[in-house]
Amino acid sequence: MEHQNLSATEAMDKLKKGNEAYLSATSNTGDISPAIRKKTCDEGQAPYAIVITCSDSRVIPESIFMAGIGELFTIRVAGNVMDNHQLGSVEYAADHLGCNLVVVLGHTHCGAVGATISSEPTGFVKYITDEIRAAIGDETDEYKASCLNVERSVSRIKEGLKLTVTDKLKVCGAVYHIDSGRVEFLD
Repeated sequence: MEHQNLSATEAMDKLKKGNEAYLSATSNTGDISPAIRKKTCDEGQAPYAIVITCSDSRVIPESIFMAGIGELFTIRVAGNVMDNHQLGSVEYAADHLGCNLVVVLGHTHCGAVGATISSEPTGFVKYITDEIRAAIGDETDEYKASCLNVERSVSRIKEGLKLTVTDKLKVCGAVYHIDSGRVEFLD
């Protein structure tokens, strides 16, 4: 597969080019053909990037980055928060699938961030909003809060996987702007 074992820089460039194409697209150009389904079934997956993002139905990494089957290892959870399950998924994709880039993709108009700012959720949702609260503190600006939440998840990945700046694996944050479709990379 042509995207297998890309460096973090090559993977980031591919994501940025895909997002640029997405901004004016009316359909996804990623390969979802029967041939790629068979190839990934027979040969396995070889994603070039790991994307941790929110479960929001408007945030679809494969479309946002114009990717097809087998190109992105996507982990979705409301508020793109990190716990041991998500860390295990990142570790698996990095160690066993050869991904060299991890992107935590937050977004504008995030319901989980908004709920954290404006209410005191109960039940299982509170697990999510407690994580976001730890990230945003008393921040009330939704955009700034989304950025802080992304930064916390990036930190949790780096700490959880004990990454150093000399590692081949790059972890970065980004925010998807729902209104325009543009991805803003934070570092």
